[in-house]
Amino acid sequence: MSSSSLYRSPPRLHANRRHRAGVTGAAPTQSPAHPGPGRRSIMPKIKTSGVKYPDGWELIEPTLSELHSKMREAENDPHDGKRKCEALWPIFKINHQRSRYLYDLYYNRKEISKELYEFCLDQDHADRNLIAKWKKQGYERLCCLRCIQTRDHNFVTTCVCRVPKHLREEQVIECVHCGCKGCASGD
Repeated sequence: MSSSSLYRSPPRLHANRRHRAGVTGAAPTQSPAHPGPGRRSIMPKIKTSGVKYPDGWELIEPTLSELHSKMREAENDPHDGKRKCEALWPIFKINHQRSRYLYDLYYNRKEISKELYEFCLDQDHADRNLIAKWKKQGYERLCCLRCIQTRDHNFVTTCVCRVPKHLREEQVIECVHCGCKGCASGD
């Protein structure tokens, strides 16, 4: 075998294909700064590390960081021997705890400012959609949003955990989606 056969040049490609494949040679038809429709920009995103925390952040930061570390543990926890849906139950539970913590601080106890509350929602420290449901009548104790989505259930209804205890045929139930044992407002 000759050494020239080992080092073959890349096949000839059309200029646009070369640009997409990362092959240098001919200039692309459009500049990378302006990729055009349907193309991604090559420019890296600029990261800004200068997040300014509002007043009162130091009061809620230890609790939120503790819940954040619990969430990481739940995400990395092995789910051997559990059903597929049971592996997500701790994650739903911690998400509910984080959201309820901020909801109670702002709406019930009125211990944090609106600016801090909005900052926490913008930084995804709580589930904005779940909190929006808690503000509506009949959803004050809602466990997760999947329990009220009718497309996820048989007969286009809500989850069994949304049925009040006095109307249930079985007294001990467990939600398939999040492991809730009952979140109806009348309980």
